[in-house]
Amino acid sequence: MIASSFLNGVANYTHGRIAKVVLNDLIEITNFAIKEVTESTVGMQYIVPAALVSLVTKIDLKDSSNNLISTNNVYVPIASDTLLLQTILIKEV
Repeated sequence: MIASSFLNGVANYTHGRIAKVVLNDLIEITNFAIKEVTESTVGMQYIVPAALVSLVTKIDLKDSSNNLISTNNVYVPIASDTLLLQTILIKEV
């Protein structure tokens, strides 16, 4: 039980640090449809406007000071406004 409590604490810390999503190093998204912690998982949902981007190749998570928390290279074509779901699983290694 101590381990899961610790992992939940790390997930809550991570959740608190995430202030924005940056797509392709250009497009900042600060409004989340959902941003929550469940046990040791941070879950986020956000809308990618098709008017701003037609292809997402990189997703960065950043804090309010613009420090990088996470980066992922992806290939996501955007034909219409798209709801992206992103999860961060905190686990012990």
